[in-house]
Amino acid sequence: MSPTLELACELIARPSVTPDDHGCQELIGNRLAALGFAVEAMPFGEVTNLWARRGTEGPLLCLAGHTDVVPAGPLDLWDSDPFEPVIRDGMLYGRGAADMKGSVAAMVTALETFVRAHPDHRGSLAVLLTSDEEGPAINGTAKVIERLQQRGEQIDYALVGEPSSRERLGDAIKNGRRGSLSGFLTIHGKQGHVAYPHLANNPFHAAAAALAALCAEIWDHGNAYFPPTSFQIANLNMGTGAENVIPGQLDAQFNLRFSTELDPDTIKRRVRGILDQGDFDYELSWRLSGSPFLTPVGELVEAARTAIRDICDLETELSTSGGTSDGRFIAPTGAQVVELGPLNATIHQVDECVAVADLDALQRIYVRMMEQLLQ
Repeated sequence: MSPTLELACELIARPSVTPDDHGCQELIGNRLAALGFAVEAMPFGEVTNLWARRGTEGPLLCLAGHTDVVPAGPLDLWDSDPFEPVIRDGMLYGRGAADMKGSVAAMVTALETFVRAHPDHRGSLAVLLTSDEEGPAINGTAKVIERLQQRGEQIDYALVGEPSSRERLGDAIKNGRRGSLSGFLTIHGKQGHVAYPHLANNPFHAAAAALAALCAEIWDHGNAYFPPTSFQIANLNMGTGAENVIPGQLDAQFNLRFSTELDPDTIKRRVRGILDQGDFDYELSWRLSGSPFLTPVGELVEAARTAIRDICDLETELSTSGGTSDGRFIAPTGAQVVELGPLNATIHQVDECVAVADLDALQRIYVRMMEQLLQ
C-alpha cells in the first residue's frame, strides 16, 4: 500500500461529517510538523481550521482543501460502510474518497516527497485545511484568509484539491468559478375560499408572469471562460394543506450562477426591475455565496498543464464549470488559484470512490508542480 493510499484510508476512517473534523487535521498537522512546518490551529466557533507554513520568503504556494465530508445518507444503500475504507477492483470506496480526502492525502505525501528531496527550496509552502467547506463555509477558509491578511501573509499560488477531472485524471482543471447569488422571495396575497376568488388574492396568480419572466431572462451570453449566467428556482412553497383554500403567501428561493460579465448589484437591480412590473407586494433578501473569479494563464496554470502532461500524457482543459469552492475566498487576495483533483463522477453519492492508481498519479502531479514553482 502506497503512503498516499494509506493516509487516504486513515482519513476516510474518521467520520468527519461537517463541521466535525474528527481529528483529521491533528493527524495531518503532526506529519507536517515533522517536515519543519509551523503548524497553527485556527478554530472559529465549532469549525476546525489548520494553517501550516514552511518558510518565510515568497513566493508562497498554498495547498488548500477540506477535511469535512457530507453525510453518508442511508447506510443500507452502500455496498460497504462509508467510513470503513474498502478497496475493490482497483477502487478505494468511502465517504470523502474523491471529495476530498484522497486529494488531501496526495497533498501531504507530495509535500513529504518534495521537502525531503529539496529541503532548501525557494519561497514557502503552506497548507490550509478547514472542516467547513461542505457546510455554511462561514467559519472556515474565509476566516483563515481574513486572519492571514490581517497579519500580512500573502498567498501567491493556491492549489485546491477539489475533484476537477471528468473522465480521466487531469483531463480538466478549474482556473475559475462562477459566482453564486441566492434570492429569497416572499409574495404576499390574501387568503380566501377557492369558491370566492374575488374576495382573495392568489399570490401565485399575481406573480406567475414575473416568475416566468425571470426564468426566461437572458442574463448574459458568457464569455471565453464562462458559460452564460443561469437562473434556477430551487424552492417554491405555498398552500395551507387544504384543497379549498387560496393561500395568502408564496415563498420562493432562486439562485443565479453568474459569470464575470455580471456583478451582484447589477443582478439585484435587474431582478427587482422584473418583479416591479407586476402588481403584487413582495419582500426580497439575498445571500451572496461567492463572486466569480478567474486565474488567467500564468505560472500556476502552466505548472499544472506541464505536470499533467508529464505524468498523465494528457493535454488538460481549462474549465470554470461546476459549483463553488473555497477558491472563491482565496482568489480575491490576488492569488493565482487552480483546482486540480481526481474524478468528480461519484462525489456526494452512495459508494463514493476514487481509483487507487489516480491517487498515486495525483501525488506525482502535485510534486511536479512544486518543482516547477519553487525550484
